[in-house]
Amino acid sequence: MQDGSVFYRRHQLYSIPGKLPGDLQDFIIAGCRYGGPIALMRDTTKLVALGHAAPAFSKAQLQVYSPAGEGLLLFSWEQAKIIRFGWTGDERLVVLNEEGVYRIYDLQGEYQQYSLGSDAGETGIIDARIHETGLVALTGSLTFLEVREWTGGKPLALANAGLSHPPQSWTVIPPDQTISRHVEVLLSVDATIYSVDNLESLDQRISRGPFTHMSPSPNGKSLALLTFSGLLWVVSTDFQRSLAEFNTSGVAGAEGDVLQVEWCGNDAVLVTWSHLAVLVGPFGDTLQYFYPGSTFTVSEPDGVRIIGPDTCDFVQKVPPSSVSVFRPGSTSPSAILFDAWENFSRRSPKADESIRSIRPELAAAVDECIDAAAREWEPYWQRRLLNAAKFGRSFLDLYDPSDFVHVGQALKVLNAVRFYEIGIPLSYAQYTQMSPSHLISRLLSRNLHLLALRISSYLSLAPDAVLKHWASAKILRSKPTVSGSGKNAELDGEDALCRAIVEKFEKLGGGGVSYADIAKRAWEVGRTALATRLLDHETKASDQVPLLLSMQEDKLALAKAVESGDTDLVYHVLLHLQKRLSLGSFFRLIEEGGPRLALASRLLQVYAREQNRDMLRDFYYSDDRRVESAVLCLEDAASSSDPAAKTTSVKAAQKFFSEDKDRSFEAKMMDEYTRLLAQQQQLEKEADAKISFFGLSVNETIRTCLINGMAKRADKIKSDFKVPDKRFWYVKLHALTEIRDFEGLELFARSKRSPIGYETFVKHLVEKGHSKEAGTFVARCDGPKRADLYVLCGDWRAAGKECKDRGDKAKLEQLRKSCPNSLIGRELEQVASSMK
Repeated sequence: MQDGSVFYRRHQLYSIPGKLPGDLQDFIIAGCRYGGPIALMRDTTKLVALGHAAPAFSKAQLQVYSPAGEGLLLFSWEQAKIIRFGWTGDERLVVLNEEGVYRIYDLQGEYQQYSLGSDAGETGIIDARIHETGLVALTGSLTFLEVREWTGGKPLALANAGLSHPPQSWTVIPPDQTISRHVEVLLSVDATIYSVDNLESLDQRISRGPFTHMSPSPNGKSLALLTFSGLLWVVSTDFQRSLAEFNTSGVAGAEGDVLQVEWCGNDAVLVTWSHLAVLVGPFGDTLQYFYPGSTFTVSEPDGVRIIGPDTCDFVQKVPPSSVSVFRPGSTSPSAILFDAWENFSRRSPKADESIRSIRPELAAAVDECIDAAAREWEPYWQRRLLNAAKFGRSFLDLYDPSDFVHVGQALKVLNAVRFYEIGIPLSYAQYTQMSPSHLISRLLSRNLHLLALRISSYLSLAPDAVLKHWASAKILRSKPTVSGSGKNAELDGEDALCRAIVEKFEKLGGGGVSYADIAKRAWEVGRTALATRLLDHETKASDQVPLLLSMQEDKLALAKAVESGDTDLVYHVLLHLQKRLSLGSFFRLIEEGGPRLALASRLLQVYAREQNRDMLRDFYYSDDRRVESAVLCLEDAASSSDPAAKTTSVKAAQKFFSEDKDRSFEAKMMDEYTRLLAQQQQLEKEADAKISFFGLSVNETIRTCLINGMAKRADKIKSDFKVPDKRFWYVKLHALTEIRDFEGLELFARSKRSPIGYETFVKHLVEKGHSKEAGTFVARCDGPKRADLYVLCGDWRAAGKECKDRGDKAKLEQLRKSCPNSLIGRELEQVASSMK
């Protein structure tokens, strides 16, 4: 094309004579990009000659074939009429019916079913477009609904285009190809095109319509439109630039209507009729490909796949590196390098001369040969180009071989998956776009576990995904072996399967593969015993425990959480079980665990003490813990301000203590506490509730009585609760000092001999700042201590006089040395001199 400056090539991927059912024109077909399979369903609007194939058409059937013509899946459809089917990005088939119900099938026939909602079900679906990450449906009320992702999310209504009849044709630009990152719907309505997204409907104000076919390019930047008159018009998707025009009605050999308008990469458009495919370039240049029957085309990012009656072909623009090497008469460094290698292979001396001529550009030539090898389909040419690159590389001192190694590995993988029995004809460009891990997931969807594992190990990828899928598939296909009767027969089978999975995981996965996902799959298909065995091998409790809870293996889940030592996980299990089980069953589960679940029991108590004291009370009661129940009642009493509630709590504590024969002392104390509370209420009544007694201790109650002049009441409490004399004297001393009743204190001190001595009086009064009053009590203290006590009261003269009276010169000398000033010192000296 373009006067020989651009080349296109048609490469036959597979020969498929007789592998596909009948004439492709009689089927509705959907193709999956990136070398994916095709799905076929008979078009019920077309007549088919009845013959031996009649039974196959009695009900709707969907057939899935690989590009090599190998059957992958066949299933019947017994729901409402199918409106549209198409493929997701991960090779799952989406089938939408007129009631708004859609199913997503994998290549093993397993499906998930979702709905577009009751409104869509009532109005019906009349058309839809399915792209790799979602679908857009046209409802009977001529509005559009969008589904994003394939997780069964709620459909979103797009802006109302105000249609009065269905559009002549319409298409969708996926969100990853639009500037707004939202899906964009293009509608051919009368002579113009409407652009609709989730915010607005915009009239593009063009007058060349209506259009029978609309096709956006793989990068979403261009749009191919075909008018009723047969004019192919290529325009930018913002309708600002007209890129190309071509009249298809003048194509020689074209019969009937145009069947498909698809893009070949982003540069050319392929228009197909029943026996003819025409590739239209940017400047109106064309290339024609003839086929013996109807074709179906699938647009790819770097070309277009054409599936005909006998062959599956790939048409693509020849990559620049291949043009550089192989174009006739090319003098590029890469072409000279390839020629040099061929001369070297023939032992011709021209090789050295050629290498010398391109020495400055040799590194670039090597890179171009490596890239050309990557773009080739035939191993013969791949090998020749890589050998040429290796030959050129040997003349370079410094060259990074990582590209060479990477391309060699990629080609080995691509050649393996292109093999007809596998049937995934990926180009190198597609492989680099979709990543090796995506390719492995596609192999797994076909249950090609061995190949996937070998590719994973070859590319140094973790085998986890392969092993998990293999184990899930094995669980689905296997059945427990019956070697006896009853329950044990099934368990034998589960043990063998579990052992096989664990051995494979440890051998190939290095023991680092998680068992939780496989256990979940086993549980989903009703193999609970197998799931439990598999979970025993799971090392992460955070993966293990939630699944055990889902399986209602409550005791095991709690035990595993406790063994993990993760308190958050234990709390998660406890709170989950508390919600789901009755209180009795919940407590029984913990109690029956014994020492093994002791941590859970303690954590439950900590939680309940802070958040749910009623539950803690019930727990103690069910576990027959009398002392803990009593202590809980006392805590409630301590925090309660209501007299009736406090008394009730104390009485309850007394009852719990009395039921334990080892706690008779505590029971007696509770009894006395109840009496004290009653007396305190009586005291408050006598004081007209002006003085607060309730809830105080015995000491505090006596002190409050003394402070408020209720001495007789204080004496009565002393006698009722058998308060020892010493304690009573201490309390009264502190109370009378607090209210500065020094006369009362003097009378109290004289009332009888003090059981606590009088030194205590002196020290307490001095501590409270009443040194003068303290001095009156020193004379009643023991003789040897009086001098020091006078000093404590600050009365140095009295201290000196006491030393003189006792004739204690040493003490007097000690006082003289430690006195605070010279005046007192002289006085003490006089006292000392009078003693001589």
